Amino acid sequence: MLTLLPTARPPLAYRVPWRVNRTDIAHPRVANRSFEPASGVRAFVHDDGSPPGSEHWGLVMPGDVHELCLCDRDLGSAIVSVAWFRLGDDEEYLWRFCV
Repeated sequence: MLTLLPTARPPLAYRVPWRVNRTDIAHPRVANRSFEPASGVRAFVHDDGSPPGSEHWGLVMPGDVHELCLCDRDLGSAIVSVAWFRLGDDEEYLWRFCV
């Protein structure tokens, strides 16, 4: 016979801290719009025409903005992945956006 195991409540949803300004499509600006810093932040760029690229931003404080240069990329196929950790948390988070 199967017995249900006690489980903890699932964690509350976590709002992605990033907002992207695409005013200049070749230079999207990624801002931390949360109230907490993000640590170990990296941005990875993939497209159909170039080898993958990456940038290491490290600790990104609330309000900080980082600009990506995608001038040599195929903007029609470019995908940016942002990976980070929350302070005090060992979970790695990943968020992707298209330009």
